[in-house]
Amino acid sequence: MPIRPPFRNLILQTVHPAALPEDELAKDLRFEATRSTGPGGQHRNRVATAVRLYHLPSGLQAMGTERRSQLENKKNALFRLRLKLALEWRSPFRDEDFVPAADFRASETWRRRVRGSKVTASPTHLDFPALLAEVLDRLLVDEDDLEATAAAFRVSKTQLIRFLALEPQALGALNDRRKARGQRPLRA
Repeated sequence: MPIRPPFRNLILQTVHPAALPEDELAKDLRFEATRSTGPGGQHRNRVATAVRLYHLPSGLQAMGTERRSQLENKKNALFRLRLKLALEWRSPFRDEDFVPAADFRASETWRRRVRGSKVTASPTHLDFPALLAEVLDRLLVDEDDLEATAAAFRVSKTQLIRFLALEPQALGALNDRRKARGQRPLRA
């Protein structure tokens, strides 16, 4: 997957967009409220409660339509957009990214979730897209060497695979790359 063009203020910005605080990410978003159809009654059909968010630098977008509240739909759309960013946007390489696994320092968010060699994460938690982006960026640096990436994040290879399996698209993309190299697919 090609690395997407750098986003605004790349020199000052070293955090993946999926990990940015909401107010920072909002600077690169366009918000659109529309009416949605389907169950929910007259309120849903007559009031602009559906939300679409556009991430301008990447062209990615996400929608939230399942709730009757515009605020709830905005939260859902923002989470979906962060997940899409985690899956599809790879951060540009920096010199400090090319450190051996033993010298790599994962984010504080990641380190809080590691106990021993196990990682505890839920695919519905607000931090999940940022964690996934961090792992996928490191996999790119390590050229999909799972043992090196697992060592960098201080977890077992099995735990890393289980973490990736929490988002089927992430594991699927890794398996597609493995298949192209003649390797067996991974299973959680």
